Amino acid sequence: MIRMMLRPRWIAALLLALAIAAAFALLGQWQLDRAISSGQVVERSTETVQPLTDTVSPDGPPRQAAEGQLIETTGSYVPGDEQIISGRHNGGETGFWVVSHFVTNEGASIAVARGWTADADAAADVRDRLATEMTIASLQPLTGRFLSSEAPALPDEDADPHTMTTVSTAALINLWANWDDQSVYQGYIVDSAAPDGLSLIDSPEPEVEVPLNWLNIFYALEWAVFAGFAVFLWYRLVRDAWEREAEEAELAAADAAADADRPHAAAP
Repeated sequence: MIRMMLRPRWIAALLLALAIAAAFALLGQWQLDRAISSGQVVERSTETVQPLTDTVSPDGPPRQAAEGQLIETTGSYVPGDEQIISGRHNGGETGFWVVSHFVTNEGASIAVARGWTADADAAADVRDRLATEMTIASLQPLTGRFLSSEAPALPDEDADPHTMTTVSTAALINLWANWDDQSVYQGYIVDSAAPDGLSLIDSPEPEVEVPLNWLNIFYALEWAVFAGFAVFLWYRLVRDAWEREAEEAELAAADAAADADRPHAAAP
């Protein structure tokens, strides 16, 4: 069979198969490049504080680039609109957030996660104290990390029906006393400072995830299979030709043996 492969005809066929395989391999490489280029993530300076109004707009879904961005704004807290969010993790512990209603200088509302505590009574005490300490006229700066609104969630069957476990803008606006269809941000701010009685909320820099374009990767694998098939097809053609010649040789040998065994007529 090796002698069959070394014949000029099959060497030329091999070169053609290798050229086709190389073309398929290049197409596969192109698909991989497409998968990588389409999955590239634009680097964001999430740790550089940006104005809230430059990062996200109220009354609409936030841009993906706004997720996890450190922002700053100025406004005032609305006293009495504090809520306790349970089931929040902080440093491996489960506890409670105290969330306030903040109104920016532009008149838009946004929820602010003020801090965390592991004790429910401590969270209630801070909530009540903030409600009496703050006045809506006191303007103050606010710096923190912007996060998108979470989906509302029903409390467990054995829990208080008024328990909140997510920071949902849709749920909070129904609890804010003086909110009447004003502009509202579809997200919340994790405060970079915590009031007395609460701990800072863990708010690490968001991880950059590179999405993969699986369709392009699938196409790249297809081209790799096609490249291998081109060489395999050449091998099968050579093997078929070799088997055909071997079969013809066996038949010729059998015919020759039959002719030798057949009696010949005597010459006159």
